[in-house]
Amino acid sequence: MDTAEARQRALDAAEELFYGRGVQSVGMDAVRGASGVSLKRLYQLFPAKEQLVEAYLERRDTRWRGRLAAYVEEHEDPHERILAVFDWLGRWFAEPGFRGCAWINAYGELGATSPRVADRVRAHKRAFREYLDSLAVAAGLPAAVGGQLFLLAEGAMVTAGICGGPEPAAEAREAARLLLRAA
Repeated sequence: MDTAEARQRALDAAEELFYGRGVQSVGMDAVRGASGVSLKRLYQLFPAKEQLVEAYLERRDTRWRGRLAAYVEEHEDPHERILAVFDWLGRWFAEPGFRGCAWINAYGELGATSPRVADRVRAHKRAFREYLDSLAVAAGLPAAVGGQLFLLAEGAMVTAGICGGPEPAAEAREAARLLLRAA
């Protein structure tokens, strides 16, 4: 198997295991077993588990933000685009196997001990915040509204991760709708 395929298989296995069971409860041997990539090859690709966690979060970030943006772009009205963020979150929360926000989970497990993972999490959250800021500005609202929307979305993510179900997204959507009307 070539390097690209081995990397892909390792990341696929890591994502399934880290997201499903938690980063700290999954060892490199479990990733080896699930991926079919030898332990030697796995360590050639990712010399430390921390590097595998970073790569997993980076790849997930690209997909997550891409899926969100594609859904939001289906809506023409700038205010509806903002509300579509919360509709998309509700769909995500309802997906089978949803276990909360991968970045919040990783930060909770490793944020205090891994500056590299903490940086990866902060980069994802910063990009999400900037995206919401841009949606607010495109809707003719102050950029600060993006920060308020960010807090609503993040609160919905945490609540859905703990309680399960899409309801937190619907509740945050209603709060966002009221915020948009007031702004």
